[in-house]
Amino acid sequence: MTLRILSGGAAHALVSRLAPLFKTRTGHDVEGTFGAVGAMRDKLLAGEPADLLILTSALIGELVRTGRVLADSVADVGAVRTGVAVRQSDAFPRVTSAGDLRRLLQSASEIFVPDTALSTAGIHVRTVLDGLQIASEVASRLRQFPNGATAMKALAAATSPSPIGITQRTEILGTPGVAYVAALPDEHALATVYTAAISTRANLPREAGTLIALLTGAEGESARAAAGFEPTE
Repeated sequence: MTLRILSGGAAHALVSRLAPLFKTRTGHDVEGTFGAVGAMRDKLLAGEPADLLILTSALIGELVRTGRVLADSVADVGAVRTGVAVRQSDAFPRVTSAGDLRRLLQSASEIFVPDTALSTAGIHVRTVLDGLQIASEVASRLRQFPNGATAMKALAAATSPSPIGITQRTEILGTPGVAYVAALPDEHALATVYTAAISTRANLPREAGTLIALLTGAEGESARAAAGFEPTE
């Protein structure tokens, strides 16, 4: 049997790194659907089968309260910062203050972001643009995609003169052709805690627990760091 995962895109690279070890331990493959966390929650609520969920801490808490995941299985994977990306060949812009970020967004030929209604980073981008009072100014250059990974792939292929991307660090690091510049400046920073839990309808609950142990324990520490996760405080 295959272990089925519904997960935020932020955890895609980490799961891929640990899947071979998981198969060695259990004999099972991993099949994941990765995307905007709101969309993944909606898939679960609509009846899509899943053994394991990896979503924001807030959404896992909501699923615990509604009896969709096992409360005693909940474990934090780590925190992920939202940051700025450029194409691999482009110079790194300065992004150390709100003013820097505002000027960068105003000068960008295109701005590649995940869904601003359903994804964690995309919702935050919308808030940042409103806070900087440039939402209307840059609207025609905003390029939205279902998740950060697809947004970063599009950034890597962009041909306009000065495109940038904003999404979670894990999705930037996991995409060939783009480079992580820096986290958003303190005034607009976002570090999102991702949490794993076993579905109450899991077909492979024991194996899901094994994967959670790999995702959150000492064995997965180097994989988490390489993927862009930071320890939770």
